[in-house]
Amino acid sequence: MTNPVHPIIAQHIAMMNAFDTNGMVATFADDAFVSNQQHEYWGLDAIRQWVKKERVGDQVTAEVREVVEHDGMTIVRAAYDGTFDKSALPPGDFILTNYFTVRDGKITSLICDYIA
Repeated sequence: MTNPVHPIIAQHIAMMNAFDTNGMVATFADDAFVSNQQHEYWGLDAIRQWVKKERVGDQVTAEVREVVEHDGMTIVRAAYDGTFDKSALPPGDFILTNYFTVRDGKITSLICDYIA
């Protein structure tokens, strides 16, 4: 099931693909949190550091493959690429599942999960 992507999530992905730190951070609410690779980042300052290192620093791009709406959450599965270490990943596309919550036009939570 693929649905249209919420505009702020589409903007978030576009800013990530453009390696735009400020643009990506601007998609989050002031009190947002991100959970990625067993680390949590709370608030815009922490999220900015995560974006600079883990997304822009590693030149991460995403190609959306599936969007599912479920109980107020938007689940986005995308193929990711970049300069991050891929040595432990199986061959083929690296599919990451992202669980977004949006309130008042901003991302309030983002949980990134890799399911092998």
